[in-house]
Amino acid sequence: MIASMDTRPHALAPEAHVALVDALVEQGWYVGRGVIDPALCQALQGELLHLAAHDALDEAGIGRGQQHLLRKDIRGDAIHWLDRESEAQRYYLDAMAELQRSLNQALFLGLFEYEAHFAHYPAGAFYQRHLDSFRGRANRVISTVGYLTPDWPADGGGEMVIYDPDDPSREVARVVPEAGTFACFLSETIPHEVLPTRLPRTSIAGWFRRNASLGGVLDPAR
Repeated sequence: MIASMDTRPHALAPEAHVALVDALVEQGWYVGRGVIDPALCQALQGELLHLAAHDALDEAGIGRGQQHLLRKDIRGDAIHWLDRESEAQRYYLDAMAELQRSLNQALFLGLFEYEAHFAHYPAGAFYQRHLDSFRGRANRVISTVGYLTPDWPADGGGEMVIYDPDDPSREVARVVPEAGTFACFLSETIPHEVLPTRLPRTSIAGWFRRNASLGGVLDPAR
């Protein structure tokens, strides 16, 4: 457990911040292996599996507000939004707050907040190619994925495929969902998908957002 450690290690390796910023500028996406602290991965993985075992996850859909739909033919994961209810969640979200400061200082993005949820893909689940920004919105700026499943086998499937934004048919990266890997990319321009997984697959998906308030209402439905 995180609390039992004599010293709290960095949730994200410090050198990852620099490499991440450089990669976003050069190509619009970043993938780093072994950059999330192993003890934190273990704690978050345990929490997610506990939620799954107690039917405490919600089926993920597509769209938002009145346009939200459940489409198993498009995505098959189940989710639980992070709300700082555990030490592991607080630790991860604090690390994302540090990353947000780094991104704003280096790239002047005006990132306002971060939201994230656990994602559990049962065997056979997938998520078809898509962009993370919603139609008519520009508030999700940078997407993140932190992977939690330990000892992922070579034939486990479930890779996230990143495509060239200028040629969406061209694959530029394939991310194996092994614990400790952290990926991020520009939400509005980088097409990606999750291939069918042969084993249960666990991760945290998140988004750095700009303030999309209107008339005093934060991120109103459109």
